Amino acid sequence: MSVTTSGLTPLRAGVLDYQAAWDEQRRLHEAVVAGEQGDTVLLLEHPSVYTAGKRTEPWDRPMDGTPVIDVDRGGKITWHGPGQLVGYPIVKLPDPVDVVAYVRRTEQLLIDVCAEFGLTAGRVEGRSGVWVPEDDRGPARKVAAIGIRVARGVTLHGFSINCDCDLTYYDRIVPCGIRDAGTTSLTAELGRPVTVAAVLPVVERHLPTLVQV
Repeated sequence: MSVTTSGLTPLRAGVLDYQAAWDEQRRLHEAVVAGEQGDTVLLLEHPSVYTAGKRTEPWDRPMDGTPVIDVDRGGKITWHGPGQLVGYPIVKLPDPVDVVAYVRRTEQLLIDVCAEFGLTAGRVEGRSGVWVPEDDRGPARKVAAIGIRVARGVTLHGFSINCDCDLTYYDRIVPCGIRDAGTTSLTAELGRPVTVAAVLPVVERHLPTLVQV
């Protein structure tokens, strides 16, 4: 299913194997670079998988032999799986390319989505992603992660937001290389089920934030 929004076309891909999604990203990237396709955002869930960005350290990885896929995005190791909505924007950035500004727009999209569900989230200085601030329940904890790459002026990889996933998957790794903070989900924070199906249309509605400069 696709609905064109502000020049962006969201594609709902359902549940897609990580490698298949990576192949589709590269196909779309070539098409957008060549001007054969407009900006497109893949929205999907993955079967459970760990992916390691270029800055992943050996001690960040699972110690129990769990398979890890090495990828060419920035950042460190993270988990994707059921109950987490993943977005892969394949978007042509304006010249001059400003990657930091694009990351900030991605964060804003996710902050606005959290707010629609009643969760106050924001940024943490020096750390990417979207965070629930420290409170009486514990230290700052990440509800959405961002890891991107820009090649030939067009973005790859993207963001993930934890809806109602099993957070114990993060216990095997040092998520994003950060040892002194936790990981959370919309469901865990709000105390009610918040599914991928509920979050998907809200993310779609906020996608224009990615291209507003």
